[in-house]
Amino acid sequence: MTASPPSAASGPIDGAVRLTHSAVLRASGVDAASFLHGQLTNDFTGLGLGEARLAAYCSAKGRMLASFVGFKRGHDDIWLACRADVLTATLKRLRMFVLRAKVQLTEGGDQIVLIGLAGPSARAWLGDAADMGVWAKREVGAGCIVRLPDGAAQARWLWAGAVDDAAAVMDALPAQALEHWDWLEVQSGVAPVIGATVEAFVPQMLNYELVGGVNFQKGCYPGQEVVARSHYRGTIKRRAALAHADVPITAGQDVFWSGDAAQPCGMVALAAAAPLGGYDALLEIKLLALDGGSLHLGSADGPALTPQSLPYRVPREPAST
Repeated sequence: MTASPPSAASGPIDGAVRLTHSAVLRASGVDAASFLHGQLTNDFTGLGLGEARLAAYCSAKGRMLASFVGFKRGHDDIWLACRADVLTATLKRLRMFVLRAKVQLTEGGDQIVLIGLAGPSARAWLGDAADMGVWAKREVGAGCIVRLPDGAAQARWLWAGAVDDAAAVMDALPAQALEHWDWLEVQSGVAPVIGATVEAFVPQMLNYELVGGVNFQKGCYPGQEVVARSHYRGTIKRRAALAHADVPITAGQDVFWSGDAAQPCGMVALAAAAPLGGYDALLEIKLLALDGGSLHLGSADGPALTPQSLPYRVPREPAST
């Protein structure tokens, strides 16, 4: 049994917030798109100037090392937004595979800023750009806007641009708390890879193929065989699920199920304080644990976790498979 998540109207979520926990990796050069196409789970050779892509970077075993929202700022200039605590290691690893490709991989550093936008004031400021579809991208003034999946039935946008232009965006809109933005991200059902969850999941465990993060028609990339095997053989037994607790939740914590209390049934992928109290989290969890019994945080007798409904449908395989 799952409960409906609270609506965005239940908390003061409106305006702009600088995403200080996020950063940008830049891929520039004539081979930027083809290089990324061969490294990430999504199609980058077909990426247009008006689109964005959710994508994962995996190990050879199909485990996610990082995740990105990627978009072009020019034909040969691709920006990849990710969590800052995975950027340095990811950049170092990607550079190992550049070889003769004509691509430069650099950190955006303090010169590129990411800002999260949500609420009626952001919609009014964006004008026509506010009505883009999810994963659409548009240049707006000196920066660009990417439409992200909704969180708690509220539209969200990502602004990216130079540090000198970010102040004008922040000055034009009410200040939003980072914790409120993080709650909307949890409620969207799309968890980024963060430092605490590196190599913990294959993309399907976080529902990435359900939210546009995996292209099964593209060519090879690290871990592709593992990701494709799970998809085509229908052997996905673990998924992302939304849950609430009355106590603080931290990414990387184990989740236990009363039906098999001897071992964890999953892990917290992302968590944030909820506007009305308590904490909400995206869990990676055995699907069987959602069919009955109780979920607990940290140990078999730990605080209770109450499942909530995700904003999209998660397919279930027959119990006999």
